[in-house]
Amino acid sequence: MAVPLPRPHRFDVYVAAGGLLGGLLLWGIGLGTRPRDEPIVLLPGPWPLLVPLAVTAGCELLRRTAPRTALATGTAALVLDTVTQGNLVTLLMYTDLMYAAVLYGTPASARRIPWITGLLSVAASVVPYAVWRVPEALLIGVAVGILAFAPASTGLIVRYHRDAAETARLRAEQTALLAEMDRTQAVTAERARMARELHDMVANHLSAIAIHSTAALSLDDPATSREALGVIRENSVEGLAEMRRLIGILRDSSGDSAPAAAPTLDGLGSLVDSARANGLDVDLTADHGGSLPAPVELAAYRIVQESLTNALKHAGPGRVAVALGRRDGCLRITVTSPYGDRDGPRAPGSGAGLVGMRERAALLDGSFTAGPETSPRGTVWAVRATLPVTEGEPE
Repeated sequence: MAVPLPRPHRFDVYVAAGGLLGGLLLWGIGLGTRPRDEPIVLLPGPWPLLVPLAVTAGCELLRRTAPRTALATGTAALVLDTVTQGNLVTLLMYTDLMYAAVLYGTPASARRIPWITGLLSVAASVVPYAVWRVPEALLIGVAVGILAFAPASTGLIVRYHRDAAETARLRAEQTALLAEMDRTQAVTAERARMARELHDMVANHLSAIAIHSTAALSLDDPATSREALGVIRENSVEGLAEMRRLIGILRDSSGDSAPAAAPTLDGLGSLVDSARANGLDVDLTADHGGSLPAPVELAAYRIVQESLTNALKHAGPGRVAVALGRRDGCLRITVTSPYGDRDGPRAPGSGAGLVGMRERAALLDGSFTAGPETSPRGTVWAVRATLPVTEGEPE
């Protein structure tokens, strides 16, 4: 089944029509490229030159869609034109076919055609001069160079420039795409970081508020209600302070006040005291060997904070043990709490805390596990995190 040729480009149609009309105009006024009585003219008269003119004009329709076919057919038409009186427009259209074959043809054609036309131009100069020994013989090579080598070289130069421009455009698009991907990843990472901070900072206080407010509403005891309201007020004030610190981070010190310093492991005592005030029985053992890089201290603090929050919301009655130790270049964190149903009110959980702790450990190339384990105290919920520490380079 024959494959139909694609429709010619509109510009190619204009070129073909203009060339044909121009050639007919020169034919009409009797203007040819050589005299009628010249020995090379084997087909004298005005009519034979119309055939190569029409064929070359038809080839112009294929200059972009089938450049090699157009050049081969145009070359045959040019040979035929040389044995007639000739038409200047036929020669001009042939130079355009040579140019288009290099510009729109395959890469192999673009490399070979200039070399072939260059060799033909040299041969057309050397061979006639060697045979006839007259300087005028060199003009044959000049004519071949003008008709073939010059347009082929021009097409090659234009093609190189177009390829370079296309390469630059693709590189710019790739750079823009990579920049957009980096921007999207940065925004996603920042949103995840702020989500972790927001959850870790307020979840503990809001959980305590929810539990104690539920207790105050469910028990008709003024002393218990007053104690619960005190815990609620304390957690509200601390939660508000944490929210202000988060707003300071978002403003990046460009607002009315600079953000407060990030929490460190030195604040674990206060964190444990707050958990005890909220009703947890917490035992803290911390031996982290002095100063640590700031990201490690922040991650460790937040993991302990979230673990205590989860214990407040879900743990059964009993002691919560928090242990931090620095061994083998790593800070190891273990938080265990009784596993089972608890008596009294409890706050709902969404699982975001475990996700946040796992993300904090992963960002520091550490490890994180959480789940029930069997221990001498019975079944406990154990949170274990290992955070690598760069020795001797605290931040």
